Amino acid sequence: MLAIWFYAVGSVVVVSLISLVGVIALALNESRLRQILFFLVALAAGALFGDVTIHLLPEIFAGGEANAAALTVLTGILIFFSLEKFLHWRHSHQVDECEDPNHHERIQPVGHLNLIADGLHNLLDGAIIGASFLTSPAVGLATTIAVILHEIPQEIGDLGVLLHAGFSRGRAVLFNALSASLAIAGVIAALLVGGETEQFTQGFLALAAGGFLYIAGSDLVPELHKTTDPKKSLAQFGAILIGIILMLALTWLE
Repeated sequence: MLAIWFYAVGSVVVVSLISLVGVIALALNESRLRQILFFLVALAAGALFGDVTIHLLPEIFAGGEANAAALTVLTGILIFFSLEKFLHWRHSHQVDECEDPNHHERIQPVGHLNLIADGLHNLLDGAIIGASFLTSPAVGLATTIAVILHEIPQEIGDLGVLLHAGFSRGRAVLFNALSASLAIAGVIAALLVGGETEQFTQGFLALAAGGFLYIAGSDLVPELHKTTDPKKSLAQFGAILIGIILMLALTWLE
């Protein structure tokens, strides 16, 4: 059990540090950054779909009653829909043209709202990773990689929202990092509770599967459809395949 704690908490620390990718993003010009995001969003979509179908769903349906598991997956989809609908949680995978923060007299409400919503998301990510490692190290690693691939474009987008809302560059990076650190609380909670009951682990994995399906299907895929150029579309398809193949390759560790 000690090894599971070490791997799970270590993985979440790495995921939390992904928030600092915004520092690198700030050093890039907008054109170059959009080219990188173009590939990362497609890669994240493939990794999320691959993690759900190759790793999470087999574990979920092998460990419980099929109808209950399916309903829990659907509940996960509805939870993430509610977060996006009622908290106005938008995973922005494109960097907006941010106004100069010095021109803002106060922080716009959207900045605080984004921090709250992203904090909830990071807390859930940590719990998802914790529940995954309780299932097996291989499932935990696969889920961690999928979360990381999703976090990179998301964190860059979140930084853009904070800058647009009036945060200075330094404060935007700081608050984004603090929000990301909530994943550590999530993984600790999952390990403490999940270690006592297998039902918690299976249920949380099912909620995670629904959440991942929602993120990939409602947020990432529509973003990819904004590109209509045949060559770029083919490159996106290739990136999705790479994400899926990466998840498939991790089954060798099981």
